[in-house]
Amino acid sequence: MTPASFSPTGIRFENIDKRYGGLYALRRVSLEVPAGECVAFAGRNGSGKTTLLRIAARLARPSSGTVNFLNGSGEKLATPPPAGFVAHATMVYDELTAEENMLLFARLQGIAKPTARAETLLAEVGLLERRNSLVRTFSRGMRQRVAIARALLNEPAVILLDEPTTGLDPQGTSWFAQTVRQLRDSGRTVLMSLHGESEVSTLATRAIRLDAGAVVADTRTGANFRSILAFANA
Repeated sequence: MTPASFSPTGIRFENIDKRYGGLYALRRVSLEVPAGECVAFAGRNGSGKTTLLRIAARLARPSSGTVNFLNGSGEKLATPPPAGFVAHATMVYDELTAEENMLLFARLQGIAKPTARAETLLAEVGLLERRNSLVRTFSRGMRQRVAIARALLNEPAVILLDEPTTGLDPQGTSWFAQTVRQLRDSGRTVLMSLHGESEVSTLATRAIRLDAGAVVADTRTGANFRSILAFANA
């Protein structure tokens, strides 16, 4: 990864509810994630993992409760910083090249020197030589690399990853694990939803299990790391 130019940032969720009509996707979720922590969220499909990440990314609003971003000392930030979000679906444009995808989002975000930034990130994810290829010609793993590069355009302090290894082969998963390690070691705060133990899950500094929209286990309060992930994969 390129040298960090961000301020360490944590997140505090306070009494988060998210309702869709009469259905609760999240129930009274209260968590604090200090700056620099790498958290694995585990749970069966429908447990609320994706909803919580989307709220952290400010792509969805909670029905009640608050989300605050914190500086390295744990104090509330007046202005939420940018967060990089990699969704379960890569959400890249098939009929654009890898570089065109990057330039589109760089310009939407007002990134200085967008071409240079795009080329730097495509090189980091191993796609510089394919920058002029249409994304529709890419494998699932290559699309994921474009999505990760896009998420890093604005040097976010917080990275949100929703089931990021879906569809990746063993080589792609190993590459992704290396990328997560670099993000974690650079001081970024990483929140990721996972299914079971994997090469990526071993990088987490904390594991949290959600069930029916509620936090039911957290290694910070004494839960066993492996049991959280094993249960989620049951």
